[in-house]
Amino acid sequence: MKKIIAIALFAMMAIPLSAQEVGLQLYSLRNQFKTDVSGSLDIIQSWGITKLEGGGTYGMSMEDFQKELTSRNLEVVSVGAGFADLEKNPQKVIDNAKAFGAKYVMCAWVPHDDNKWDLEETQHATEVFNKAGKLLKENGLTLAYHAHGYEFRPYKDGTLFDYMAENATDFTFELDVYWAHHGGGDPLALMKKYPKKMTLMHLKDMEHGVKGNNTGHEDVETNVVLGTGQVDMAGVVAEAKKLGIEYMFIEDESSRVVEQVPQSLAWLKSLDKP
Repeated sequence: MKKIIAIALFAMMAIPLSAQEVGLQLYSLRNQFKTDVSGSLDIIQSWGITKLEGGGTYGMSMEDFQKELTSRNLEVVSVGAGFADLEKNPQKVIDNAKAFGAKYVMCAWVPHDDNKWDLEETQHATEVFNKAGKLLKENGLTLAYHAHGYEFRPYKDGTLFDYMAENATDFTFELDVYWAHHGGGDPLALMKKYPKKMTLMHLKDMEHGVKGNNTGHEDVETNVVLGTGQVDMAGVVAEAKKLGIEYMFIEDESSRVVEQVPQSLAWLKSLDKP
């Protein structure tokens, strides 16, 4: 762990972060958290990242985990929520978000049969998100749905994602550019088509040569350093800044996450150069 932190510290010295809010989805370090919570938070701190998306406390009490975060100037601004809780126990979601002091709640998956994601499933999910989103909004929270690829199946002249976006009255979207691209969507085009409904973003690039599909499944090792894959990352980052998307969370699910995140940060910083 000390060697990893040393690498990250070197990377941070080489990367003076801009004022743009680039955060980290904590799932990226899920394997590191299993063995060393404090050490994993040290790595994040060394990267110069302060805004996080999470929702769990990794076996610690909320009070102790918050102390760990505060001591490193880390803040959970977005928390994950399961679809079942949003549907049946939204108050649990609200309480968890408020315990963290978060302002966003994201849902990253709607349970379904992989062979069955159709209009009926889409309509139900949209109804659940609108109902829960209205309640969350009344409690000062914004609900964002993280599409995962299966929503880009054809529907009329567009996709099922279009149905969700056009009928989203009380929830927004967290655009994961990897999964949108993987599912057959165009992340940049989606941002331009639904500018007021994109409130959060997952920055994740996809290895060249990978053929996408709309199942919502792929090998995590296809996550590569930002700007080196097949997604138009420069275009989506520029558009995110133009739209004023508050937080762009790096999510790197590969086994190379500790080595790749500093490189991704360096690439993001390079976009600021004239």
